Amino acid sequence: MNAHATNVLSRTSDNFDTALCVAPTRTLGQTIFDRRLTPQTKTRVDDIKPVVEIFPSEIVERRVLTWPGMAVETVRVTKHRRFESRFRAGVHLLALFEEGERSNGSTFVEGLPHSALRNLRRKFVFVPAGHEYHDWHEPRSLARVANFYFDPAALPVESEPAMSDMPLAPRLFFEDATLWDHAIKLKTLIEGPLTNDRLYREALGVVLAHELVHLGQGAPRVASIVRGGLAAWQQRTVADYIEAHVSEHISLAELAQLVRLSSYHFCRAFKQSFGMPPHRYHTQRRMERAKLMLAKPAVSVTDVGMAIGFSETSSFTSAFRKATGLTPTGYQRSVV
Repeated sequence: MNAHATNVLSRTSDNFDTALCVAPTRTLGQTIFDRRLTPQTKTRVDDIKPVVEIFPSEIVERRVLTWPGMAVETVRVTKHRRFESRFRAGVHLLALFEEGERSNGSTFVEGLPHSALRNLRRKFVFVPAGHEYHDWHEPRSLARVANFYFDPAALPVESEPAMSDMPLAPRLFFEDATLWDHAIKLKTLIEGPLTNDRLYREALGVVLAHELVHLGQGAPRVASIVRGGLAAWQQRTVADYIEAHVSEHISLAELAQLVRLSSYHFCRAFKQSFGMPPHRYHTQRRMERAKLMLAKPAVSVTDVGMAIGFSETSSFTSAFRKATGLTPTGYQRSVV
């Protein structure tokens, strides 16, 4: 599957027994398939698909964004009718209830007692891979939920052996301010128009996964200090790579691998060395390349946008204005 993320609207199937349901959706440069995972399904880093089953499916709207190692979806209930959700798969599930109150209902996560909590607003549920999750609601208010799916193999591994071997524990209706902040930022990305800011999306995903691992293992959230950031050779390697591929979509994993760091520690070290996150540095270099090209009066704005990786002139114009305060045409007129 192509690693570029795509926003799609999808609905779940009405058949619990369907192990594999393939339905091509509308695409923007690629095809995404709605593939259901069973407990026996072996997941791959680039093969996570939404797997929470919701019944009846016609009363919910679902929007999906997926990339290697992770998938995010928003679920909006549209009618005041009883509904049920079920999940059991080879991926971890973190469900965020942004809104939702029920007059009656029950929620179960394997390994924990049932809960009949009524007000679910700002609550999380964490279901480790292989665990069963089931709940039903008679809604008092319409729910809005964000589901975050994580490939266990793609989660950050702690350096301490005892911690890396510790399984993630299920949690039911808990609150966590740090987790909430990162989850809401990531959720917001799939509610707006599709963007090319892949590095930003992946960086948020890495941070959310790191917070989840620490939370699930009971580790204190005291960030270790990155002394000195990236080494000089690492800074040169990363900067040269971004410059050589400035018009392309560069993944966080690519950059981290170049300097032999985990994605999480690379993000922190990069920011300390360059004064900004990798995605912002990449965007800055693209805009600087655009400025050089716009200084030539014979070059069109459309050609410049395409040359630095934008498929639409409107997207390039918006990004350029955000970075410089001017439209590409306005900038071109000011320098030629």
